[in-house]
Amino acid sequence: MPPDPLRNLDPAQSVKILPRHLAGPGLTDPRTAWPFPFDEGWTLHQSENGVAFAVSPCLRLWTHLHPEPGTSGPGTWTIAANRVPFGPRTWQITFDATTPVELLHGVHAELLDLYLEDLHSDRNHLFGDMTPAAYEAYAPLVAQGWGHSVKTDGTQTFNCWDGLAGVRHRYASTGSDVPEWMAWGGYLSEPLWQARFSTGTPTALVAAFTASLISTEPVHRAVTDIPSQFRRQLYLTTPVPKPAPSTPPAGPPPAPGAGRIR
Repeated sequence: MPPDPLRNLDPAQSVKILPRHLAGPGLTDPRTAWPFPFDEGWTLHQSENGVAFAVSPCLRLWTHLHPEPGTSGPGTWTIAANRVPFGPRTWQITFDATTPVELLHGVHAELLDLYLEDLHSDRNHLFGDMTPAAYEAYAPLVAQGWGHSVKTDGTQTFNCWDGLAGVRHRYASTGSDVPEWMAWGGYLSEPLWQARFSTGTPTALVAAFTASLISTEPVHRAVTDIPSQFRRQLYLTTPVPKPAPSTPPAGPPPAPGAGRIR
């Protein structure tokens, strides 16, 4: 069994680690997850209990953080789109609040890019008219060495090489409320976090998520915020300074110089 790379570190020390799916949520702050230009028509609403909303100028996109302090649930991040303002949801994405914030930021950054591209063109990426094929979301997983299995129930699953993350794609519609895409970190039976993408979610958003999930750019975490159960599977990329050598005791002062003999 590999040693715990964080064992001898100060709990308050900030380190850079991989893989991302085992890093813990990081700073659960809407302004970290949401790259929206709030000085350009996007609105931000925050309450004292941690609930936060961001809404697009067209009122057709919104994203929401709903923490659940004092309960067994971690809380939820939600992204949703409506074809008309305040209408029924066309598609929805949910993340456990324990999802690494870098994955959230990647999806929200792509959401903003699609919104701006639709705004300045006659395209409609956000509502399926220009969505790329599903393989654009899962091909990078296969290229990174993730395992791939297909079942006759209409699902295919991609499992990380360490067995501690996965992405499941429902390629055959069942007409149910089962998400088209689901991802998790840790063991599926007791995950650190889960993400769910409903039918109709633009594939570009799923692709942004999987790209961030497998990114080899380390993430910053305080040691105390990193989940303890999988620390032996982490790679520490921050050089840990070696203890400074002890300073030898000072020697006796030099003897005074002898006087000149006349």
